[in-house]
Amino acid sequence: MKTVTAISRRNWRPRVGWGVPVAWLTLCAVWSSTWLAIKIGLRDLPPISFVAIRFLIAIIVLLAVSIGRTRLLPLRRNDYAVLAITGVLMFAVNYTLLFWGELHVSSGLAAVLQATIPIFGMIFAHWMLPDEPLRLQKLAGAIIALGGVTLICGRLLGFNGPLAFWGGLGVVFGAASAAYANVLVKARSIQLAPAMLAAWQMIFGIAPLLVLGFAIDGNPARFHWTAMSVFCLLYLAVIGSALTFLLLYWLLPRLTVAQLQSISLITPPGAVMLGWSLGGETFPLSSLLGAAFVLTGIWMIFRKPDKREPFIQEG
Repeated sequence: MKTVTAISRRNWRPRVGWGVPVAWLTLCAVWSSTWLAIKIGLRDLPPISFVAIRFLIAIIVLLAVSIGRTRLLPLRRNDYAVLAITGVLMFAVNYTLLFWGELHVSSGLAAVLQATIPIFGMIFAHWMLPDEPLRLQKLAGAIIALGGVTLICGRLLGFNGPLAFWGGLGVVFGAASAAYANVLVKARSIQLAPAMLAAWQMIFGIAPLLVLGFAIDGNPARFHWTAMSVFCLLYLAVIGSALTFLLLYWLLPRLTVAQLQSISLITPPGAVMLGWSLGGETFPLSSLLGAAFVLTGIWMIFRKPDKREPFIQEG
């Protein structure tokens, strides 16, 4: 479960074979399914500890495949501070709010609301990255998408109660924190293999969650472990986190930015369909309309702009 944001173009790409479409389709399928796996796992596992244990397992897997293949430590001492800040924002704040939010909203709506990461990333990049100014097309897309979020959250408040509203708002706030983390990492230009960058962020992010989870949720050995909750945990950790990170970074030099970013448009509808077909979730017309606005706005943000289009200047 990872939205593609700031990815730089390469002047060259390795030869594309059958492995590329398989990897791309795998990412679409897995990232469409993680939302339902979270929803099902939350039936037995508390959200804070669920997040912490998921990424603890993912860290172990990433380290196991990285040792002897890439440098494990950042080059600069200051990089640790950036990794700590972004790790807390991405994995402690974002995922805790996401898991807690899914206690109160459907998995499909959570996927749609989390898909706002590129919108917030675009706004933060306007102020933090001089070479990524905010253009009119992207601004229009952001307004449309945020209008969809407003429609969804308004429906949650009016028909599902305050907890559903705050759950949806929490998912959106988590998306904003994840977007800021993504932009900050790009702004600081950390020289570290992507898999290890993610592993270090996970380490800093789950450290407070392990302590907080033990204090609030108690000893994990006493949780209501079932075969399904164990399956969901391992699926999210190994397939939904470690494998998808590795596949994403393998695809980076092999696909265009547009091809990678298209995953962000496919996973929310996929999550909605899986939630409806396998999870028994229902989606009122207003929520589907809001989701359509969100995806339309994201498409406008990703669409290649007209070269003559002006950008927004401050002052």
